[in-house]
Amino acid sequence: MRLATTGTFKARWTNQIHDEWINALLIKEPNRDRKKLERAKDLMNQHIYDALIEGYEPFIPMLKLPDPDDRHVLAAAIKGKCDLIVTSNLKDFPKDVLSQYDTEAQHPDDFIWHLINLHPDIVAKAAKEQRACLNNPPYTVDQFLNKLEAQGLVKTLTELRKYKDLI
Repeated sequence: MRLATTGTFKARWTNQIHDEWINALLIKEPNRDRKKLERAKDLMNQHIYDALIEGYEPFIPMLKLPDPDDRHVLAAAIKGKCDLIVTSNLKDFPKDVLSQYDTEAQHPDDFIWHLINLHPDIVAKAAKEQRACLNNPPYTVDQFLNKLEAQGLVKTLTELRKYKDLI
């Protein structure tokens, strides 16, 4: 989310995508408060101009993906004229299907790695701001970077280590 506020790319999502991340997080961390997560969703929609894609539903029935439950993501990308779908679930977004709609799928680690290489100062500043928000308990730079690694952002971690003094 911090990166979405930097202006280095145009973030797009739907309320259905919000529902998916909220439900997945509640399964993984059942102690989370759904109302707080819903508030985060509302703040995301308010603070990232034109991020919320609506009216994509008519595209869903005509799309074919390995997992039919992912069609809403591609439908939103089509409606929102998105070049890229950022997802860890690459297997369910085949290149040959996505290329028909002038979009592609990219793993979050690759996406952030590319952003770092294009805008290292901006990404380092966003990382510093994110680390500063983690204050219960506070994170050292190394703890923050290790958390990224634990989340599977290995390339991101390697690149950000170069800017450790800015984080």
